[in-house]
Amino acid sequence: MITVTEATASAGALKRLSDEGVSIWLDDLSRRRIESGNLAELVATRNVVGVTTNPSIFQAAIGSGAGYEEQLADLAVRGVTVDEAVRMMTTADVRAAADVLRPVYEATGGRDGRVSIEVDPRLAHDTAATVAEARQLAWLVDRPNVMIKIPATKAGLPAITEVIGAGISVNVTLIFSLERYREVMDAYVAGLEKAQAAGLDLSGIHSVASFFVSRVDSEIDKRLTLLGTDEALALKGRAALANARLAYEAYERVFAGARWQALGGVRANRQRPLWASTGVKDPAYKDTLYVDELVAPGTVNTMPEATLNAVADHGDVQGDTVTGGYAQARADLAAVERLGIAYDEVVRQLEDEGVAGFEVAWQDLLDAVTKSLNNKGVDAE
Repeated sequence: MITVTEATASAGALKRLSDEGVSIWLDDLSRRRIESGNLAELVATRNVVGVTTNPSIFQAAIGSGAGYEEQLADLAVRGVTVDEAVRMMTTADVRAAADVLRPVYEATGGRDGRVSIEVDPRLAHDTAATVAEARQLAWLVDRPNVMIKIPATKAGLPAITEVIGAGISVNVTLIFSLERYREVMDAYVAGLEKAQAAGLDLSGIHSVASFFVSRVDSEIDKRLTLLGTDEALALKGRAALANARLAYEAYERVFAGARWQALGGVRANRQRPLWASTGVKDPAYKDTLYVDELVAPGTVNTMPEATLNAVADHGDVQGDTVTGGYAQARADLAAVERLGIAYDEVVRQLEDEGVAGFEVAWQDLLDAVTKSLNNKGVDAE
């Protein structure tokens, strides 16, 4: 539990972050976190105004079985398939978390108070199945503050348009490249236009675009280290921030354009950039690097709890650290390219690895639940 003293100490950096226009979302969820009151406590004391989940998070939470024993037993008695069991458990957690965050949702007019749940990652390259799954998840959770996560694959882009067009709020995930990010924003705007044509109220449709950060440094730093020159080593730890800052520049341009103005005039909401994968992978870097250096108005930073605690303890939030850095960001990425590290190849690899990683985590979760159901005397299909 967080003590009063700890809550007071944490208010500084986290409050400054919120005051700068950054929404703090927790990148984690489990039934124990909800039932223990920990999630409500983080909302009350640490400026947390949203929650994101992914297949890896659910694999860690449900795979252990802790807190899920009673529901697993009930599902076993019913003889459900493993796919149904997993969806019943994950949507139950998201529904409960959405209820915890409902007051934030109401207070912010739907901007925050959001809980995200991802479509089955095995559908990442199937547009029609992704759309159907998104509709099903929205129906199963049945909360206005849910966001359906759709990966930013080529097949995911038209799915984003269709789901937004149906009035369902979307968290677009696994964005690594600037080109793909622009395509994601275009898919969102097209979805709003589709929703408008259908007579839907655009003010109730929200979206975030999850732009991944630390994994870019992990891959490019590895290649810079292999080069080993002074010039290469001096660029370590700079590519991810440069990439994210240029993404924010693209966001500013799209949502200031003429096409957007027509939608903004009918109370449409901008698709906010969300900084994802903000836990530092390299211990040589400050553990709040991807928070302190990505402060910009109208953004979301979704943090694992360790990063949230680090920011509370020693975060250094000194105002906007994004919008003044576009020229340097372009220079940093250009310098990496000159060393023979191809940006397009890196981000394509990261997207492929991201999708594959979530598929593996989902299969691990299915395997763990299958074992649990079988142990209770059910032959899970």
